[in-house]
Amino acid sequence: MKDRFLEFLDDFLDYLYQIRGYSIQTITTYDISLRYMIKISQISESNDSIDIDITPYRLQVINNNKKTIAKKLSAVRSFVKFLNDHKKLNVTFYPNDSIKVPQTLPKPIEENHLKEVLGTADIEQKTLVYMLYGLGLRISELASLKLSDINGDWIQIHGKGSKVRQLPVMPELQTILKEYIDIYIPQKYLFEKDKAPLNSAGLRYKLSKLFKTRGIKATPHQLRHSFATHLLNSGARIADVSELLGHSSMATTQIYTKLGNTKKLEEYLKAHPLAKK
Repeated sequence: MKDRFLEFLDDFLDYLYQIRGYSIQTITTYDISLRYMIKISQISESNDSIDIDITPYRLQVINNNKKTIAKKLSAVRSFVKFLNDHKKLNVTFYPNDSIKVPQTLPKPIEENHLKEVLGTADIEQKTLVYMLYGLGLRISELASLKLSDINGDWIQIHGKGSKVRQLPVMPELQTILKEYIDIYIPQKYLFEKDKAPLNSAGLRYKLSKLFKTRGIKATPHQLRHSFATHLLNSGARIADVSELLGHSSMATTQIYTKLGNTKKLEEYLKAHPLAKK
């Protein structure tokens, strides 16, 4: 049974790489974690169902921090879902309780650093940064963006849960998009490779490489954080920012207001005479 599961694991890792566009580093992490889980867990088959008792595995990882444990359990859930959806098996695992991870504040990129990077970027790189930071897109939304979704002053975004939102396009971004399209002549998707959409991993690599030239470690999600944080710090209404981000609830957006308050406190402590040493 375990040998069979190891074969399924290879198929799962191929699926993550070929279909989901996961990075090699992430796939390697999944491989090590899940291979060990299969090795030490109890797997039993009865009738038409397969049960995986991951208690031994959980005992082994119990000394990891909460975030690491949560990631390992998430990998197990994804693997089991793959077995049920793609291999048509009836697999359950237990214990299946979640690990609550403390929410941490996002770390936006400073505005002056963004301007520095854009000052040295070519037109493809500028388009990438402007789409992520100028519109607050998720990397998956940008990877699937079609030319037909771009209509002058507005761009239609197909977000999570099949939700569609309309985002306004600032004049400078319109100019950049026109120049980019004239040079690269994409056929269907804004970012393409061999006439197919460039996946999230490919876009993430391009972005990381650009910021690395300025000695900055940046991710697409950081640019989305920066979009929200800079708008709120400049007085934008949280309801408007929530809508632009495509959040289903304003509660999700409120973490950025906490970050904004942190920034205000820092500025207050710098400026107030009684707070100075």
